[in-house]
Amino acid sequence: MFALTLTSPAQIIENVAARMKRRRIDMNLTQRELASRSGVSYGSLRLLEETGKGSFESVVKIAFALEAEAELETLFPPRPAKTLDDIIGHPVRQRVRKK
Repeated sequence: MFALTLTSPAQIIENVAARMKRRRIDMNLTQRELASRSGVSYGSLRLLEETGKGSFESVVKIAFALEAEAELETLFPPRPAKTLDDIIGHPVRQRVRKK
């Protein structure tokens, strides 16, 4: 069988914010200390922890400061091949350069 997880973007954001806060506390850091270490403003850090709202850049900087950057590498893994066409490969779309 397979596991079915029903979550919404809001739930994922809330869970990531809670894990970020938990990691900060486990590392015995205040919000101000983490803000300083990460280069993210104190206000932005507070907003991220309280609401999950903030920039992806801030999340990445905080992940590095909390020694969680390796987890970011698994965010968008390559999709496994399902068909022969997937194994052979699809033609790469060419970008049209604007002049």
